[in-house]
Amino acid sequence: SPEESLECVLVGTDVACVLSEDEGDRLDGAKETRDDDSTSSILAALGGVALVSPFFLWGTSMVAMKEVLPATSPLFVASVRLVPAGAVLVAWAASKGRPMPSGAMAWLAIAIFALVDGTAFQGCLAEGLQRTSAGLGSVIIDSQPLTVAVLAAIIYGESLAPAGVFGLFLGVVGLLMLELPKEALAQIGGGDLGGALAAVTAGVDDGGGIWDSGEWWMLLAAQSMAVGTVMVRWVCKYVDPVMATGWHMALGGVPLLAYSIATEPGVYENLDKLTAGDVGGLMYTSLLGSALAYGAFFYFASKGSLTKLSSLTFLTPMFAALFGYLLLGETLDEVQLAGAAVTIVGIYLV
Repeated sequence: SPEESLECVLVGTDVACVLSEDEGDRLDGAKETRDDDSTSSILAALGGVALVSPFFLWGTSMVAMKEVLPATSPLFVASVRLVPAGAVLVAWAASKGRPMPSGAMAWLAIAIFALVDGTAFQGCLAEGLQRTSAGLGSVIIDSQPLTVAVLAAIIYGESLAPAGVFGLFLGVVGLLMLELPKEALAQIGGGDLGGALAAVTAGVDDGGGIWDSGEWWMLLAAQSMAVGTVMVRWVCKYVDPVMATGWHMALGGVPLLAYSIATEPGVYENLDKLTAGDVGGLMYTSLLGSALAYGAFFYFASKGSLTKLSSLTFLTPMFAALFGYLLLGETLDEVQLAGAAVTIVGIYLV
């Protein structure tokens, strides 16, 4: 079937799919009708709630991770989210008859993909969550299509329509509103770029440093996720997409876990002091927020609902912001709310 020519790999909290050129040309004309028909049948059988479930799980996992971080550490939480979930996905893929990676190039592709989209992405995400709100962090991470558009233009020669170029501009403006101090934004509004730079570097001069900024860590996570997305075409040449997702998660968590064990002995000495809520949060973010969410996304994508699913990605930061407010009392100020709205519009246009 046409859907079988899609090769989808879960990247961070998103999906990247590769379609062969001949299949792409053949499907262009019938795409809209097929998507509408297949989406309707899935919604009729499973309901809209099931279709939304991956984005709900990803968004609420951000909140669960932030809740358990004070009792553990970013490195520990990131590794626990990756390794068990990856093992579950590999086992599930094997049970479905998916081929295991074979050959040096396959394992090299997985190893590089694991370092970029597993180790770097989840490590930066966990560090960022310790320093910023779940809702704000999720919006910044989901800005990665902006970087993907630029990288795809450079590496693959893909071009952007005028609306896409305008979307990139809006996305950058929105990210500046989300990440820069209010004092810097005020200086930019007054045309004083020197004053804006001074406002940005004030925290560094005061000893805060850019590495104490949760927004900076989230931006790094977004860039890792973007590079991982661009890598998918290469990875899918050598590895089954579902196996690539599972193995890159499992292997990507190993460096984080090893470094955590070597540098954070206190975390492991106090594991017996974790509350039932802490353990539940870790299990939720790993088994539900990673393994189940990715499995659900693969299931729905295989049924031909990829277009519908892609249009729902904006729900992830919305769920993160909503449950961050309800469970953690997190809020966004008026500038951040406006920046989030501008960023989402920019991503949509791109």
